[in-house]
Amino acid sequence: MSEGPVTLVQNIGDADLQYLFYDGDDPPIILLHATGFLPMLWHPIARELCRHRKVIAPYFCDHRDTDPHKGGLSWMLLAEDLCRLCEGLNIENPLLVGHSMGATVMTIAEATHGPRASGLVLIEPIFLPQDFYRVQIGVEDHPLASRSIKRRSTWDDSDQARNYFRGKGLFKNWESEFLDLYIEHGTIPGSSAELELTCSPEKEASLFMGGMGYDPWPMLPQINCPVWVVEGENSTNRPYIDLKTATAAFQQGKYHLIEDAGHLIPMEKPRVIIDMILDAAKVMIE
Repeated sequence: MSEGPVTLVQNIGDADLQYLFYDGDDPPIILLHATGFLPMLWHPIARELCRHRKVIAPYFCDHRDTDPHKGGLSWMLLAEDLCRLCEGLNIENPLLVGHSMGATVMTIAEATHGPRASGLVLIEPIFLPQDFYRVQIGVEDHPLASRSIKRRSTWDDSDQARNYFRGKGLFKNWESEFLDLYIEHGTIPGSSAELELTCSPEKEASLFMGGMGYDPWPMLPQINCPVWVVEGENSTNRPYIDLKTATAAFQQGKYHLIEDAGHLIPMEKPRVIIDMILDAAKVMIE
Protein backbone atom coordinates (compact mmCIF):
# COMPACT_ATOMS: atom_id res chain seq x y z
CA MET A 1 0.00 0.00 0.00
CA SER A 2 1.10 3.59 -0.67
CA GLU A 3 1.86 6.22 1.95
CA GLY A 4 0.45 8.74 -0.56
CA PRO A 5 -1.10 11.07 -0.84
CA VAL A 6 -2.76 11.23 -4.24
CA THR A 7 -4.90 14.29 -4.91
CA LEU A 8 -8.24 13.35 -6.47
CA VAL A 9 -11.52 15.09 -7.31
CA GLN A 10 -15.04 13.76 -6.80
CA ASN A 11 -18.15 15.29 -8.32
CA ILE A 12 -20.81 15.60 -5.62
CA GLY A 13 -23.68 16.67 -7.85
CA ASP A 14 -23.34 20.43 -8.08
CA ALA A 15 -19.68 20.84 -7.19
CA ASP A 16 -16.31 19.15 -7.55
CA LEU A 17 -14.69 18.29 -4.23
CA GLN A 18 -10.93 17.81 -3.97
CA TYR A 19 -9.55 15.28 -1.50
CA LEU A 20 -6.34 13.51 -0.54
CA PHE A 21 -6.32 9.74 -0.86
CA TYR A 22 -4.00 7.34 0.95
CA ASP A 23 -4.49 3.72 -0.08
CA GLY A 24 -5.05 1.10 2.59
CA ASP A 25 -7.60 -1.26 4.10
CA ASP A 26 -11.32 -0.61 4.47
CA PRO A 27 -13.24 0.76 6.25
CA PRO A 28 -11.48 4.09 5.82
CA ILE A 29 -10.62 6.93 8.15
CA ILE A 30 -11.90 10.31 6.98
CA LEU A 31 -10.00 13.37 8.24
CA LEU A 32 -11.59 16.81 8.05
CA HIS A 33 -9.60 19.98 8.73
CA ALA A 34 -10.29 23.13 10.74
CA THR A 35 -11.56 26.45 9.38
CA GLY A 36 -9.14 28.07 6.95
CA PHE A 37 -6.70 25.15 6.96
CA LEU A 38 -6.18 22.37 4.43
CA PRO A 39 -5.99 18.57 4.20
CA MET A 40 -2.20 18.47 3.74
CA LEU A 41 -1.86 19.49 7.38
CA TRP A 42 -3.09 15.97 8.16
CA HIS A 43 -0.22 14.42 6.18
CA PRO A 44 2.18 13.62 9.07
CA ILE A 45 -0.75 11.90 10.79
CA ALA A 46 -2.26 10.28 7.69
CA ARG A 47 0.98 8.65 6.56
CA GLU A 48 1.02 6.74 9.84
CA LEU A 49 -2.67 5.89 9.77
CA CYS A 50 -2.53 4.53 6.19
CA ARG A 51 -0.31 1.69 7.39
CA HIS A 52 -3.49 0.40 8.99
CA ARG A 53 -6.43 1.98 7.12
CA LYS A 54 -7.35 3.78 3.93
CA VAL A 55 -7.35 7.53 4.60
CA ILE A 56 -9.38 10.25 2.87
CA ALA A 57 -9.01 13.97 3.63
CA PRO A 58 -11.36 16.37 1.78
CA TYR A 59 -10.73 20.08 1.26
CA PHE A 60 -13.58 22.30 2.42
CA CYS A 61 -12.74 25.86 1.39
CA ASP A 62 -13.14 26.77 -2.26
CA HIS A 63 -15.41 24.16 -3.85
CA ARG A 64 -18.37 26.54 -3.61
CA ASP A 65 -18.76 30.28 -4.23
CA THR A 66 -19.90 32.06 -1.08
CA ASP A 67 -20.14 35.53 0.40
CA PRO A 68 -19.33 36.07 4.08
CA HIS A 69 -21.75 39.02 4.12
CA LYS A 70 -24.62 36.80 2.95
CA GLY A 71 -24.42 34.03 5.54
CA GLY A 72 -21.22 32.40 4.37
CA LEU A 73 -20.79 28.71 3.59
CA SER A 74 -23.34 26.76 5.63
CA TRP A 75 -21.96 23.96 7.77
CA MET A 76 -25.15 22.03 7.08
CA LEU A 77 -24.31 22.23 3.38
CA LEU A 78 -20.77 21.06 4.16
CA ALA A 79 -22.25 18.14 6.11
CA GLU A 80 -24.33 17.24 3.07
CA ASP A 81 -21.24 17.54 0.87
CA LEU A 82 -19.40 15.11 3.15
CA CYS A 83 -22.24 12.61 2.82
CA ARG A 84 -22.28 13.04 -0.97
CA LEU A 85 -18.55 12.36 -1.03
CA CYS A 86 -19.05 9.13 0.94
CA GLU A 87 -21.86 8.08 -1.38
CA GLY A 88 -19.84 8.86 -4.50
CA LEU A 89 -16.87 6.86 -3.24
CA ASN A 90 -19.05 4.01 -1.90
CA ILE A 91 -17.70 4.50 1.61
CA GLU A 92 -19.36 2.53 4.38
CA ASN A 93 -18.80 2.64 8.14
CA PRO A 94 -15.90 5.10 8.14
CA LEU A 95 -14.18 6.36 11.24
CA LEU A 96 -14.74 10.13 11.14
CA VAL A 97 -12.01 12.31 12.62
CA GLY A 98 -12.51 16.05 12.55
CA HIS A 99 -10.74 19.09 13.96
CA SER A 100 -12.59 22.25 15.00
CA MET A 101 -14.98 23.10 12.11
CA GLY A 102 -14.36 19.66 10.64
CA ALA A 103 -15.46 18.00 13.88
CA THR A 104 -18.70 19.97 13.97
CA VAL A 105 -19.46 19.32 10.30
CA MET A 106 -18.99 15.59 10.89
CA THR A 107 -21.31 15.73 13.88
CA ILE A 108 -24.02 17.41 11.84
CA ALA A 109 -23.52 14.90 9.00
CA GLU A 110 -23.84 11.89 11.29
CA ALA A 111 -26.85 13.30 13.15
CA THR A 112 -28.80 14.30 10.05
CA HIS A 113 -27.77 11.60 7.56
CA GLY A 114 -26.62 8.70 9.77
CA PRO A 115 -26.22 6.10 11.02
CA ARG A 116 -23.23 6.04 8.73
CA ALA A 117 -20.02 6.14 10.79
CA SER A 118 -18.48 3.43 12.94
CA GLY A 119 -17.37 6.19 15.31
CA LEU A 120 -16.36 9.83 15.65
CA VAL A 121 -13.21 11.43 17.05
CA LEU A 122 -14.00 15.11 17.55
CA ILE A 123 -10.94 17.25 18.23
CA GLU A 124 -11.90 20.63 19.71
CA PRO A 125 -15.35 20.74 18.03
CA ILE A 126 -17.07 24.11 17.80
CA PHE A 127 -20.17 23.68 19.95
CA LEU A 128 -20.84 27.29 20.91
CA PRO A 129 -23.28 28.33 23.66
CA GLN A 130 -26.81 27.96 22.30
CA ASP A 131 -27.59 31.66 22.64
CA PHE A 132 -24.98 32.30 19.94
CA TYR A 133 -27.06 30.47 17.36
CA ARG A 134 -30.16 32.54 18.16
CA VAL A 135 -28.71 35.90 17.12
CA GLN A 136 -28.06 37.33 13.69
CA ILE A 137 -24.81 39.25 13.34
CA GLY A 138 -22.69 40.47 10.47
CA VAL A 139 -19.07 39.73 9.72
CA GLU A 140 -17.93 42.81 11.62
CA ASP A 141 -19.55 41.53 14.83
CA HIS A 142 -18.47 37.89 14.57
CA PRO A 143 -15.47 37.39 16.91
CA LEU A 144 -13.59 35.15 14.45
CA ALA A 145 -14.86 36.17 11.01
CA SER A 146 -14.16 39.84 11.73
CA ARG A 147 -10.49 39.03 12.37
CA SER A 148 -10.03 36.45 9.62
CA ILE A 149 -11.32 38.73 6.86
CA LYS A 150 -8.65 41.28 7.80
CA ARG A 151 -5.76 38.88 8.24
CA ARG A 152 -2.56 39.27 6.29
CA SER A 153 -2.63 37.06 3.22
CA THR A 154 0.42 37.93 1.08
CA TRP A 155 4.18 37.58 1.51
CA ASP A 156 7.26 38.20 -0.62
CA ASP A 157 8.62 34.67 -0.21
CA SER A 158 8.41 31.55 1.93
CA ASP A 159 11.03 32.78 4.42
CA GLN A 160 9.02 35.93 5.08
CA ALA A 161 5.87 33.86 5.49
CA ARG A 162 7.61 31.45 7.88
CA ASN A 163 8.95 34.28 10.04
CA TYR A 164 5.51 35.88 10.11
CA PHE A 165 3.73 32.70 11.21
CA ARG A 166 6.40 31.85 13.78
CA GLY A 167 5.71 35.21 15.39
CA LYS A 168 2.04 34.43 15.85
CA GLY A 169 0.83 32.70 19.00
CA LEU A 170 -1.45 30.41 16.99
CA PHE A 171 1.54 28.77 15.31
CA LYS A 172 4.23 28.95 17.98
CA ASN A 173 3.75 25.40 19.29
CA TRP A 174 3.41 23.68 15.91
CA GLU A 175 5.91 20.98 15.05
CA SER A 176 8.11 22.29 12.24
CA GLU A 177 6.87 19.85 9.59
CA PHE A 178 3.34 21.21 9.91
CA LEU A 179 4.45 24.80 9.39
CA ASP A 180 6.48 23.73 6.35
CA LEU A 181 3.39 22.00 4.92
CA TYR A 182 1.23 25.03 5.63
CA ILE A 183 3.61 27.33 3.77
CA GLU A 184 4.09 24.90 0.87
CA HIS A 185 0.43 23.96 0.37
CA GLY A 186 -1.43 26.74 2.17
CA THR A 187 -0.03 29.42 -0.15
CA ILE A 188 -0.03 29.85 -3.91
CA PRO A 189 1.67 32.27 -6.32
CA GLY A 190 -0.24 35.53 -6.09
CA SER A 191 -1.23 38.18 -8.58
CA SER A 192 0.26 41.08 -6.63
CA ALA A 193 2.79 39.23 -4.45
CA GLU A 194 4.95 36.13 -4.59
CA LEU A 195 2.71 34.20 -2.20
CA GLU A 196 -0.88 34.47 -1.06
CA LEU A 197 -3.09 32.25 1.08
CA THR A 198 -4.78 29.36 -0.73
CA CYS A 199 -7.87 29.82 1.44
CA SER A 200 -8.40 33.57 1.13
CA PRO A 201 -9.49 35.75 4.08
CA GLU A 202 -12.91 36.13 2.45
CA LYS A 203 -13.39 32.36 2.12
CA GLU A 204 -12.19 31.77 5.68
CA ALA A 205 -14.64 34.39 6.95
CA SER A 206 -17.40 32.68 4.94
CA LEU A 207 -16.64 29.43 6.72
CA PHE A 208 -16.81 31.08 10.14
CA MET A 209 -20.10 32.78 9.25
CA GLY A 210 -21.52 29.49 7.96
CA GLY A 211 -21.17 27.94 11.40
CA MET A 212 -23.89 30.17 12.83
CA GLY A 213 -26.79 28.72 10.86
CA TYR A 214 -27.40 25.47 12.76
CA ASP A 215 -27.33 24.79 16.48
CA PRO A 216 -25.61 21.40 16.87
CA TRP A 217 -26.62 20.83 20.51
CA PRO A 218 -30.04 19.21 19.80
CA MET A 219 -28.29 16.86 17.35
CA LEU A 220 -25.80 15.36 19.82
CA PRO A 221 -28.16 12.86 21.52
CA GLN A 222 -29.23 11.54 18.09
CA ILE A 223 -25.80 10.00 17.44
CA ASN A 224 -25.62 6.40 18.64
CA CYS A 225 -22.08 5.40 17.59
CA PRO A 226 -19.09 5.85 19.93
CA VAL A 227 -17.86 9.45 20.10
CA TRP A 228 -14.54 10.59 21.56
CA VAL A 229 -14.38 14.31 22.34
CA VAL A 230 -10.85 15.69 22.56
CA GLU A 231 -9.96 19.00 24.22
CA GLY A 232 -6.66 20.84 24.66
CA GLU A 233 -5.77 21.76 28.21
CA ASN A 234 -4.68 25.25 27.13
CA SER A 235 -7.29 25.82 24.43
CA THR A 236 -8.58 29.38 24.25
CA ASN A 237 -12.02 27.91 23.54
CA ARG A 238 -12.42 26.35 26.98
CA PRO A 239 -13.91 29.44 28.70
CA TYR A 240 -16.95 29.43 26.38
CA ILE A 241 -17.19 25.94 24.83
CA ASP A 242 -18.26 23.26 27.34
CA LEU A 243 -17.00 20.04 25.82
CA LYS A 244 -17.59 17.96 28.95
CA THR A 245 -21.30 18.77 28.75
CA ALA A 246 -21.22 18.04 25.02
CA THR A 247 -19.62 14.66 25.68
CA ALA A 248 -22.35 13.75 28.15
CA ALA A 249 -25.00 14.56 25.54
CA PHE A 250 -23.81 11.81 23.20
CA GLN A 251 -25.21 8.32 23.74
CA GLN A 252 -21.68 6.86 23.87
CA GLY A 253 -19.48 9.86 24.60
CA LYS A 254 -16.00 9.74 26.08
CA TYR A 255 -14.00 12.84 27.04
CA HIS A 256 -10.22 13.16 26.57
CA LEU A 257 -8.13 16.08 27.85
CA ILE A 258 -4.75 16.56 26.15
CA GLU A 259 -2.29 18.16 28.52
CA ASP A 260 -0.10 21.08 27.42
CA ALA A 261 -1.99 21.53 24.16
CA GLY A 262 -4.04 24.37 22.71
CA HIS A 263 -6.82 24.40 20.14
CA LEU A 264 -4.58 23.12 17.34
CA ILE A 265 -3.80 19.76 18.92
CA PRO A 266 -3.02 17.85 15.67
CA MET A 267 -0.22 20.30 14.80
CA GLU A 268 1.10 20.50 18.36
CA LYS A 269 0.77 16.87 19.53
CA PRO A 270 0.60 14.71 16.38
CA ARG A 271 1.89 11.54 18.04
CA VAL A 272 -0.82 11.76 20.69
CA ILE A 273 -3.46 12.16 17.97
CA ILE A 274 -2.07 9.28 15.89
CA ASP A 275 -2.16 6.93 18.87
CA MET A 276 -5.65 8.09 19.82
CA ILE A 277 -7.04 7.54 16.31
CA LEU A 278 -5.48 4.09 16.10
CA ASP A 279 -6.95 3.23 19.51
CA ALA A 280 -10.33 4.52 18.34
CA ALA A 281 -10.09 2.40 15.18
CA LYS A 282 -9.51 -0.71 17.28
CA VAL A 283 -12.48 0.05 19.52
CA MET A 284 -14.89 1.39 16.93
CA ILE A 285 -13.99 -0.51 13.75
CA GLU A 286 -12.30 -3.75 14.70
